[in-house]
Amino acid sequence: MNSPSCQRMFARLGQLCRQGFLNLLLPLCLVFGIEVSTAEAVAVFQMPTVAAGESTWVIDEASLISRINENKLSGRLGDLAAATGNEVRLVTIHHFDYGETAQTFTDKLFERWYTTPADQANQTLLVLDEVTKTVGIRVGEQSAALLEPEIATSVAQETVLYPLLEGDKYNQSFLAASDRLVAVLSGKEDPGPPAFDDSFDSESTFASAEETAENRGNSTIILVVLLVLATVIPMATYFWYAGFGN
Repeated sequence: MNSPSCQRMFARLGQLCRQGFLNLLLPLCLVFGIEVSTAEAVAVFQMPTVAAGESTWVIDEASLISRINENKLSGRLGDLAAATGNEVRLVTIHHFDYGETAQTFTDKLFERWYTTPADQANQTLLVLDEVTKTVGIRVGEQSAALLEPEIATSVAQETVLYPLLEGDKYNQSFLAASDRLVAVLSGKEDPGPPAFDDSFDSESTFASAEETAENRGNSTIILVVLLVLATVIPMATYFWYAGFGN
């Protein structure tokens, strides 16, 4: 059993078993909808540091906004700060860290960037998480005199999210949010949220109960077949090599 031919046989068998396991792993991920992402979650301390008074208005960590529109947003928010002293910063992240929500992430980032009540007073921070498509907003005490809580919530949950629900229109989403924030923080009338277009076919977006049950049954069958193949192929390979070696 220690002959070179046997050693080669078992080395080859081990390689085939490992290959069979890897070939099984990918289909299992597909069957159960498991996503393997190379992008890590973002913690607050990993974000760039921005201080009150700096001319950085858009921090697009998730790369969702085009360069042209980022320049438009920066121009609008820069003009707002120069004219009123109210500063707005828009942030995108790919995904917040485990245990966070969009709002807790926003609150922590707000307090990290603006450490004193004086720095916080005229600040507005809006953060969008790409993976969950959730939005957090934090408004300083001075800015809140114009950007009341009801309006701030509407900006985050309607103005920003409606275009995303209609089709991941990130640029449109942030341009609309900036228009509304600039208007309100300039003392003008609130233009309100955009109209939500619910004309898309919801039946084509969500599977019915029957389709879900059928897909689950098909997935179970595929899983059983894969498990059987993963067991039988290495065994058959072993006996074939054993017979060949003898």
